[in-house]
Amino acid sequence: MNHRDTTAHDANTLDTDVLVIGAGPTGMLLAGDLAAAGHRVTVLERRPQGISNMTRAFAVHARTLEQLDARGLADDIVATGTPITQLRLFGSLSLDLARLRSRFPYLLVTPQYEVERVLERRARSTGVDIRYGTELRGLSQDSDRVTAEATDPDGTPLTLHARYLVGTDGHRSAVRTALGLPFPGAAAIRSLVLADVRLTEKPDELLSVAGADDAFAFIAPFGDGWYRVMGWNRTRQVPDSEPVGLDEVREITRLAFGTDYGMHDARWISRFHSDERQAPRYRVGRVFLAGDAAHVHSPAGGQGMNTGLQDAVNLSWKLAAALRGDAPDTEALLDSYQAERHPVGAAVLRSSGAIIRLAMARGPLLRSARTLAAQLLSKVPPASAKAMGMISGLGIDYGRAHRRVPDLALREGRLYELLRAGEFVLIAPEGAAPELPAAPTTPARVVRATWTDPTRTTTLLVRPDGYTH
Repeated sequence: MNHRDTTAHDANTLDTDVLVIGAGPTGMLLAGDLAAAGHRVTVLERRPQGISNMTRAFAVHARTLEQLDARGLADDIVATGTPITQLRLFGSLSLDLARLRSRFPYLLVTPQYEVERVLERRARSTGVDIRYGTELRGLSQDSDRVTAEATDPDGTPLTLHARYLVGTDGHRSAVRTALGLPFPGAAAIRSLVLADVRLTEKPDELLSVAGADDAFAFIAPFGDGWYRVMGWNRTRQVPDSEPVGLDEVREITRLAFGTDYGMHDARWISRFHSDERQAPRYRVGRVFLAGDAAHVHSPAGGQGMNTGLQDAVNLSWKLAAALRGDAPDTEALLDSYQAERHPVGAAVLRSSGAIIRLAMARGPLLRSARTLAAQLLSKVPPASAKAMGMISGLGIDYGRAHRRVPDLALREGRLYELLRAGEFVLIAPEGAAPELPAAPTTPARVVRATWTDPTRTTTLLVRPDGYTH
């Protein structure tokens, strides 16, 4: 454990720049970004060290891979999974991800713990102080700092002072509870089962989704002989605490696909319900929410972990600028996190909810409507492009002013390689020395780059998260 980024007044009191509660992917990415920018970061995680986080996330989308590429991490994560270029849903909806305009034109199927492993390694390498088995008990704040009360693995009280605190501690967030924020919403679907299994027979499609009147199932390969199976049976709606065995997973798969593909040797099985909820505010003073602490939704589309990681990408550079004191208007900059990410969370709730409700369609009339909707999405290019943009994250912008910038080839190298410095990138014609625009988010420092095309006469300022300024 590396403690060089915290200041200890005594054994039970610590000062840090940013305190992150929760060591999942969102928290680890945020912590690594801030530490890489030179700030002191402490992460508290309730789980003991070494306890695997076998959760439902299984997919990394193109926009997330671009953001990881901007940190030099994408290739490591791609090596852990299986790229899928074709999505076929319910037999009639086909989305060709190979048409995505990205260095990563696919969906990467890989377990969440692989993503966490890469992000934790990076966080440790940048000096993040990670404290497992440490639980938040309460927090308070004033105009200068946040004070958090916690207990360490032995139950010893611990007080931490930070300039900012970020709750990335999941849907039962202790941070959100301490702030008194509601988490309105309801269960979208109950009694979903998840399993990691081996199959004797290989499915025809790399990623397979099928539905019948009373069941649907999803199968995706991890690429190492294991498959993630998710399923639902309308006739077996039981509490999350009800035991689930491999026979139940087999039955659901047979109902949906007509076969269980010789399923055997489950290494992990779980039952859960999926909520659709969103906090009304992602910022309360010096405290922020990100990831599942801010929003939860159905697993349809595999957008949950990706949305949280992109929350972290949006917030980290803003906190870094606030800590450095080089933002012209710090409060406006930090408020822009809520303004930009809250609508995205709401949109993901709508899109993932629509997919899960299509999957649950019952009766010939609703299933015919599902088939018709799927065919329209497949055959109408603008509709399929919009669907792929939403699922992949490539189509998500922050209004007209802040649009995603693709990985441009520049004289100095690829744009996303230049973004690894964690700074704005100013792209200009050769020989030009443009002035930076005046705005609350205008940076004090930039990386300067040059168009490869000599006919380009415009100037482009790219934020550290890969969006136009």
